Amino acid sequence: MKRFISKYRHGLVIAVYSIIYILLFSYLEHRPVHSYHIVHTVFDDWIPFCEFFIVPYMLWFPYMILAVIYFIFFNKNKHEYYQLAFNLMMGMTVFLIVSYVYPNAQHIRPTEFPRDNIFTDIVKWLYSTDTPTNILPSIHVFNSLAMFYAICGNSELRKKKAVPAGAGILTLLIILSTMFLKQHSVVDVSLGVLMSVAVQVFCQHLFQGEEERYEKGYLRRIY
Repeated sequence: MKRFISKYRHGLVIAVYSIIYILLFSYLEHRPVHSYHIVHTVFDDWIPFCEFFIVPYMLWFPYMILAVIYFIFFNKNKHEYYQLAFNLMMGMTVFLIVSYVYPNAQHIRPTEFPRDNIFTDIVKWLYSTDTPTNILPSIHVFNSLAMFYAICGNSELRKKKAVPAGAGILTLLIILSTMFLKQHSVVDVSLGVLMSVAVQVFCQHLFQGEEERYEKGYLRRIY
């Protein structure tokens, strides 16, 4: 057990942050708010509701979990893992700050559904468990793109062309699903994309250079 913990202790970075994030997000979801800023554009009205997008939307969860597991336990380059961890943590921290100082919500969810099927039933369940508040920018979008960047930049995974291609298709479908399920406004999605690009550029600059930056730099001293 000691050997296992010593070998994979770097995984505590994401594990500990995930717990902190869940606690803070839960607080934001349940804190009393006098008024929310409603996020809406005319483009949201042009996008039709399509319950079939619940499939890629729900695939976001195993996509994130399995990818993180790979970078913790199977990726040999810790430099790449730390870049992904910092990327995710920075974006999610910005989201928490925005949600705290700018309480936001959307009113674009349909009250009646055009079809009655198992996909619609899952969407109804999603609506009942996930409030339409604290949506800006979309973490579904940000995290999907952050993971896509990490997969494409991974020294091993990028050699297998099907993996980055599959990740790219899934990421695109997840982004579209947030709008076709009326979970997010076009504004949320657009800001999620912009934030992912900005954070990715920052992380690339922060972790620029070769693996020696991890082996000899401040990250090694911290972790």
